[in-house]
Amino acid sequence: MGYSTVVTKVVCLAIVCLVSFGPKAGEAVTCGQVVNSLMPCVSYIMNGGNVPVRCCNGIKGLNTMAQTPTDRRAVCTCIKNAVTSSGFSYSNTNLGNAAGLPGKCGVNIPYRISPNTDCKSVN
Repeated sequence: MGYSTVVTKVVCLAIVCLVSFGPKAGEAVTCGQVVNSLMPCVSYIMNGGNVPVRCCNGIKGLNTMAQTPTDRRAVCTCIKNAVTSSGFSYSNTNLGNAAGLPGKCGVNIPYRISPNTDCKSVN
């Protein structure tokens, strides 16, 4: 898949997330913030290699923003929806790359990045 195709799909995903999962009353972290924070990670998720510093900065920033269970569930739901409905053709390698990102960036999150994660149980 060409770089421009990936960028186009990510931009479309961002728009869908902003419209579908925009801010709700009392929710500090929005899907738009999640997408913006994780945009620098797309090349690593798709191709592997070295994790970009900007990707880790985004993950660390998200972790800092998601201080409450509600915030963590919102981030989890946005990531899960991105994985399951983005139109990307994910392989097990891509999903493994995504799931391994928090650890590679030195961040501990209370759930696994996976299409099978139950975000309602995230605390």
